[in-house]
Amino acid sequence: MSDCVFCDIVAGTAPASIVYQDDVVIAFMDIRPVNPGHLVVIPREHSTSLAEMDEETGMYLFSVTMRLAQAVRDSGVKCEGINLFVADGEAAGQEIFHLHILVFPRFKNDSFRVNVDWSVQPSRDELDEIAARISRAYQSLA
Repeated sequence: MSDCVFCDIVAGTAPASIVYQDDVVIAFMDIRPVNPGHLVVIPREHSTSLAEMDEETGMYLFSVTMRLAQAVRDSGVKCEGINLFVADGEAAGQEIFHLHILVFPRFKNDSFRVNVDWSVQPSRDELDEIAARISRAYQSLA
């Protein structure tokens, strides 16, 4: 896809510090890391969102991501925990519109923060109603 830096990395026309690659996925170091060891894992085939990617590729992408998270832990970089992050859509913070999973090591008192208002507590009726809507939508996908 034109104007996609991740497609350029896949094509070998943009530089990247490759950690892992095979016929389906490629993983490389993030150039703006949260912490040292921060990885980007992408499918080689361009997909903008989760909905565009076939399930087989998605399962494989996550499987490789799980192994890479363990590799980060085993690598000796400072790592007391791991965050996996997927931003699917602009409203979710997606900046590069080639689906990717970020893997970043965490440690106590690092600089990464998620600002969320955890005080919102919907009623059980509201939760049940939303759950039913999502469940119906899920059933219609089959």
